[in-house]
Amino acid sequence: MTIADSKAKATGFLRSTLCFLRDNNRILLAMKKRGFGVGKWNGVGGKVKDGESVYEAMVRETFEEVGVTVKESQKVAELVFYNYDGSNSLDANMLVDVYIATAWDGDPIESDEMAPKWFDLSNLPYDQMWSDDRYWLPEILKGRRVRFSALFSGDGEQMEEHLIENY
Repeated sequence: MTIADSKAKATGFLRSTLCFLRDNNRILLAMKKRGFGVGKWNGVGGKVKDGESVYEAMVRETFEEVGVTVKESQKVAELVFYNYDGSNSLDANMLVDVYIATAWDGDPIESDEMAPKWFDLSNLPYDQMWSDDRYWLPEILKGRRVRFSALFSGDGEQMEEHLIENY
């Protein structure tokens, strides 16, 4: 199975968002406390609900997870994740719109789902993040817009193939 094979067979995607608060040379990451991705540092975000735009979902999820209201942001990436279960049958695909917020109301606070922490851009905990983050996150932090595609197997931890393009 390859990204090209997966792209040809994909019939739909779970739409999701991801937002990183950026303050000069710092970025806010949050430790996932429960559910999908527990124990990993990530941006904040989640699934797009019926009837809401991707942008509205990003604003809602950011408020729910760390208590801030995004005021200024820019879409900086599209992440396309193809997953298969080892028998080469697709079982879940995700399309994630990634934003960087540069202005917001409120101070980040811990929720029942996420524990936020500021990190210096030169010292991100990639070993405690999703395996794909080390490929696309540095690019968007340099100001590039990217489209990143990845094929995962099994439990979603093993990245089999990836592709990064300018967006």
